[in-house]
Amino acid sequence: MEPPPECRQETPALTEAAAKFLNFIGPEDLERCLFAEMLEVVAAGDQPRDQAGGRWWVSARWAPYKRTGEPVRSCLLVRAASRRRQDGVPCSSTLKAYVTTQLETLEQEEQERLELRAHPVEKRTHMVSHQHGMTVTKTLREGEAETQCWSFSYGRDELQGLMPEGASLLLLRVLACRWAVPPGLVFPAIDTEGHLCTSSYHALGTQQQAVGSAEAEVLVIERAVHASAGTSTVWHSSFLPSGRLARQMQVGSPVMVLLQDESVLGGVEPRPPFPKQPLDWEEDVQLYSWFLDRKVRWCDMGTWRCATPQQGLPEGTVGIRLASSPPRSSSVKKDLGTLPPCPPPPPPAQWLGGTSAPVPTLPTPPQEELQASHTAYIRQHPELWALLADFLQALFLHQPHDPISFAAQFFTPFAHQQPPETRFASARAASPLPGPPPRRPPANRE
Repeated sequence: MEPPPECRQETPALTEAAAKFLNFIGPEDLERCLFAEMLEVVAAGDQPRDQAGGRWWVSARWAPYKRTGEPVRSCLLVRAASRRRQDGVPCSSTLKAYVTTQLETLEQEEQERLELRAHPVEKRTHMVSHQHGMTVTKTLREGEAETQCWSFSYGRDELQGLMPEGASLLLLRVLACRWAVPPGLVFPAIDTEGHLCTSSYHALGTQQQAVGSAEAEVLVIERAVHASAGTSTVWHSSFLPSGRLARQMQVGSPVMVLLQDESVLGGVEPRPPFPKQPLDWEEDVQLYSWFLDRKVRWCDMGTWRCATPQQGLPEGTVGIRLASSPPRSSSVKKDLGTLPPCPPPPPPAQWLGGTSAPVPTLPTPPQEELQASHTAYIRQHPELWALLADFLQALFLHQPHDPISFAAQFFTPFAHQQPPETRFASARAASPLPGPPPRRPPANRE
């Protein structure tokens, strides 16, 4: 039985309460509905729950919508899919809908597939809105038979407040987040045959429902689609206060979808079970090395002494620092006895003279502080880069046998106010600069 391409039926009326509720839906209501959820498909009634094992998921998010000759629009993309077994036969369904913030459907496509080996069945329903109204196209393909196609067109006056499947999923989430269903919510809809009909929504009250091993209070909402032939399809949906679906069941269907992940009750995703590990910094090689670098000051002969008393390291405890590197483990530290405090440092003039001058007892700045000081100095004197670049270029160009003498000659013009001999006086070494040629007496011309 093929319906006529133009359906002239009694137009379902949008009730005043439904129109008022649509006007009160704001962006903040829709933002709370933008999430994805997944539920298990189980058998309803007294049947074993794993008999119809499968999954059902739905998501809503912002997405651009583009049609030829029209500007890009920002709308809500609603997607849903399910896969299960019906009487031992695999079956699946998908839904994709573009909905505006006023819950007007721009485009929607539904697909149902029954995967029989010898005779697969596939149904598709495509809806697209245009300036004149909406066109609904239904296709049916059974096995290798020729694909059947039907098309319906409706005007804009007939589609005011239309609530297909995609928009209905958003509407149910908005009602659940508000935890109330106003009375008299009746919207136009399109049944499975492509004809206009009505859909109604009303609350059945709250109740306690098991979610995994926990219990939660849910709001039960009934949605009924009243077909033009006089039959009705009824769904009972239970929602959590966050708007997530806890259970959905079609009256008379042998299966239902059920939420079994109790982690969604807290409103946050569960954290991975990684317990906190106790930190023993004295046994950690790197942490203990950093700690010693902060508390150590250098003394003569490569030894080090604690600047402040530490646990396990009393005042004056001395250890050996090998190869100028920090201790790598707590096993390196040894109590070699208590030494008297370091003697006061000699005058700065003696630091550069003898070969056995004591090292100052002032704490050495940490390596990172030295690096920061050097970096700041280079930033304050950018001419250093040009100076070094010129010197290296001249050095590589001439490749002298004695680079030290070449460097002294290269940098002599920069120290014209100070005799070059004085810079080597502290080391009591002769200047590497070549001396001036000896003066010869003028020749006697007589």
